[in-house]
Amino acid sequence: MTTKADDDAGLIVRVAPSISAIAAADWDACANPQGAAQEPQPADQSAPATDFRNATFRTPDDDRTCAGRGTATLESVSQHDSDNPFISHAFLSALEESGAVGGRTGWTPLHLAVEGPDGTVRAVAPCYGKSHSLGEYVFDHGWADAFERAGGQYYPKLQLSVPFTPATGRRLLARPGPGADAARHGLVAGLRALRREIDASSAHVTFLPQEEWRFLGEEGFLLRTDRQFHWPNEGYHSFEDFLGALSARKRKAIRRERRDALGPGITVEPLTGSDITEAHWDAFFDFYQDTGSRKWGRPYLPRAFFSLVGEHMADRILLVMARRGGRYIAGALNFIGANTLYGRNWGAIEHHPFLHFELCYYQAIDFAIRRGLTRVEAGAQGEHKLARGYKPTFTYSAHDIGHPGLRRAVADYLARERIAIEAEMEALAEELPYRHEGRGARALGA
Repeated sequence: MTTKADDDAGLIVRVAPSISAIAAADWDACANPQGAAQEPQPADQSAPATDFRNATFRTPDDDRTCAGRGTATLESVSQHDSDNPFISHAFLSALEESGAVGGRTGWTPLHLAVEGPDGTVRAVAPCYGKSHSLGEYVFDHGWADAFERAGGQYYPKLQLSVPFTPATGRRLLARPGPGADAARHGLVAGLRALRREIDASSAHVTFLPQEEWRFLGEEGFLLRTDRQFHWPNEGYHSFEDFLGALSARKRKAIRRERRDALGPGITVEPLTGSDITEAHWDAFFDFYQDTGSRKWGRPYLPRAFFSLVGEHMADRILLVMARRGGRYIAGALNFIGANTLYGRNWGAIEHHPFLHFELCYYQAIDFAIRRGLTRVEAGAQGEHKLARGYKPTFTYSAHDIGHPGLRRAVADYLARERIAIEAEMEALAEELPYRHEGRGARALGA
């Protein structure tokens, strides 16, 4: 499917039914340009494409919800990791090739690609058609239920995100250069044209950085906030240096937890790169299945996914494994960005006090300090992270809703929700374990 995005710039938006329809070099030059070749490459003319009929660039609605001032451009990248593993072609390909998305999963790949007049790829976006709201971590089940009770049809909807991954990252992936803003506008035009073409109720852009959130607010999207807990590296030289920034009581508590976690003959092995073998993935998948089945009913990621990311992204993975009595009993999976360590999945077949904290939080902090990373994102939920030095941090999403009545109702809800989130963030900041003075003083995340 194609549509004109900007007549003056000669841009065309295509919809790719698979990430494989977009060359990896082109995708990564838009997604993680500092780690990819900068020269544009001609588009793959064999990629499937069907015309959007009568699709045009849609101007923002008059009742737009805006954040901040100024024109809809992106200028800063305060939440941007220049080598984000989740928006890479390799990660998204692993999701598709393993069957985690596509088929009957309810995640239908509909990736957007903006092409210039010479056929070069100027911007891309990871986009999916959804028949449910699972695996997103930004909850709209109440919106769906209310709309359908009122006689509407909420599904299908569109989701601009990385499936099953509540980690902040760019979503409007424009290749750097003077035409980047036009290409981002093209992505927005293409997303709205696609929403109309497939008769989707809405389009949702989740876990995007604040800069893109403001951009989409000025484009007429409704704006939502939530919160996670991230650990900021304040220039620590060692884990003990980090502990020195905490209050004495919290410092003692963490030392006790780390000691008790490894008390019953448990050893910890941090693994990355070629040290990770298929045997490690076999063990970790057993942990993941056990934890997932107990908490959510059905884990999202199949076994093949872990082999694929292990094959293509091993140097960007930190797998922390715990062993007792000659066998692995627990593990935590992390992905490594340019400046961020992203905690993703955890599982165990034996349950020991504080082992979860050791593998998921303390080992992550220790690794980030040794690697010189600036922060650790530990995923969704978990106020227990607060006592372990993780600070409350805003997360952002933007929502384009077609039905005027549903849009008004959601806009009203979000205005009240944003106020509640801000109040909660202020209250959480009062519970931080840091000493008042110097490094690690109380502060909210950006």
